[in-house]
Amino acid sequence: MKNISLTFIGGGNMAASLIGGLLAEDLHAGQITVTDPSERTRENIAAHFGVHTAEDNGAAIAEADVVVLAVKPQVLQVVAEALAPAVQQRPVGGQPLVITVAAGIRSKDLNRWLGGETGSPVAIVRAMPNTPALVQTGAIGLYASQQVSDEQRGLAESILRAAGLTLWVEEENQMDAVTALSGSGPAYFFRIMEAMQAAGAELGLPEETARLLTLQTALGAAKMALESSESVTTLRENVTSPGGTTEQGLRVMAENNIDQLMSKVLTAAFDRSRELAADLGGKVHSEGKVKP
Repeated sequence: MKNISLTFIGGGNMAASLIGGLLAEDLHAGQITVTDPSERTRENIAAHFGVHTAEDNGAAIAEADVVVLAVKPQVLQVVAEALAPAVQQRPVGGQPLVITVAAGIRSKDLNRWLGGETGSPVAIVRAMPNTPALVQTGAIGLYASQQVSDEQRGLAESILRAAGLTLWVEEENQMDAVTALSGSGPAYFFRIMEAMQAAGAELGLPEETARLLTLQTALGAAKMALESSESVTTLRENVTSPGGTTEQGLRVMAENNIDQLMSKVLTAAFDRSRELAADLGGKVHSEGKVKP
């Protein structure tokens, strides 16, 4: 990636996490430009990373090889439509690769907003990161539109890998499942940790002791699962002694149908992801606001 130029539209937490990871992998700060409507955000990100900043999105992407749309889904249509002239005026074959980290926006809708239906179709990679990307331990699902070349796929993967694990899906509708599982997943684990911490305190542990034991146990279990060649089922069985304490706890989980509960949790998130995609893929009202 030594000879590429990247422009981030939006200088929030996700952009900062990717920039930090890229710089740690020896990408030069001079290769990166960040735009944001907030002058304070631009000043902070320039001071922290030493990258270029700009207020004009169109000018900032004029010569970029890769454009990362790091804005909220609710404003992506307005941002993309404003970028369309700058994208479409690039020569055929010279358009930038566009990576979006906005949840729920279909590539066909983003391509339309960028002028790809009436002009040249745009190479788009959808990325669904999760919040641990902020500490470079994210799980990121990727989908490439048919205009994305093999070289561009590799480039997108190199960029997103700066924030954690990257995995491709070959069908775009699978991104809704990615959203439900890993995109929303950290909140589910946080909720379980919250409950375990509270239960530990109820059993007599000091709150800080219960908190630290919960967090370290979660970290250790995840690390074991990642580094082991055995399945999580086998790992669970290995720590469950017949007649022991763990078996009793798991029995209560089974009696309360933990599998069905998690299925309902992910299905609800999956369904909402599809609903949001349909809503946000709609037209903009005349006053410039996206339909709710």
